[in-house]
Amino acid sequence: MRKGDYQETKSGGQKFSQRWVTGLLKKVRSGELSVQDAVSQLSVLPYEDMMHAKLDHHRSLRTGFPEVVFGPGKTREQLVSIANSLAAHSGRVLITRVDGDAFRAVKKSLPDARYNAAARAVIIDSRVKKAGKPGITIVTGGTADIPVAEEAAVTAEMMGNKVERIFDVGVAGIHRLFDHMEQIRSASVIIAVAGMDGVLPAVLGGLVTCPVIAVPTSVGYGACFKGIAPLLTMLNSCAPGIAVVNIDGGFNAGYLAGLINR
Repeated sequence: MRKGDYQETKSGGQKFSQRWVTGLLKKVRSGELSVQDAVSQLSVLPYEDMMHAKLDHHRSLRTGFPEVVFGPGKTREQLVSIANSLAAHSGRVLITRVDGDAFRAVKKSLPDARYNAAARAVIIDSRVKKAGKPGITIVTGGTADIPVAEEAAVTAEMMGNKVERIFDVGVAGIHRLFDHMEQIRSASVIIAVAGMDGVLPAVLGGLVTCPVIAVPTSVGYGACFKGIAPLLTMLNSCAPGIAVVNIDGGFNAGYLAGLINR
């Protein structure tokens, strides 16, 4: 790529010149460049600078999934403008950790928006509906862990997966877990979401042959230290095959499970 192929913007970003894009397309037409190589070059195109946000519209070309919006700290006006721009460039938009008022503001501008109240997530998916790929099972220790589990579920579903849910089967009543063992053992990857003592992923890790993604939640009494106690339990698990994400990291777990299942 030559220096003249792009221009500096006032905000310090870059926008590629029409000459460079035209030249790239001409190379594809002449056979000098393959379609795949052209896509690879286009995948590094810069971002859209909205001042309050710099949107990476080509992330899906590089990673297979568009940029996800973390809702907290953003005004409703910012969320609406970001959602509109992402929706114009992609068939999928995911905004996490927002309340119903923020959803209604987005939906007023984008009628196709849906809200998963448990996950506190705004979802826009205009793609042709296809059956999701089975293989992901989410298991929670308690009912209070469901919001984090649902965030993982909607993320994995937007990546084209079918997600099975098994809620409230923690070790305090471990017989409840054993009632679901046939379903659990058929999974390709398990997401285990638990607070309190955080033992659930270790139990599952000793019972299955597939990877277990452990998600500590901030659910628990004082000595739980807002999720640090289950985090340390999961990191120190003696069962093999367990990977641990951050406290309340439902999105991270769902994304990782989606990659594994793919």
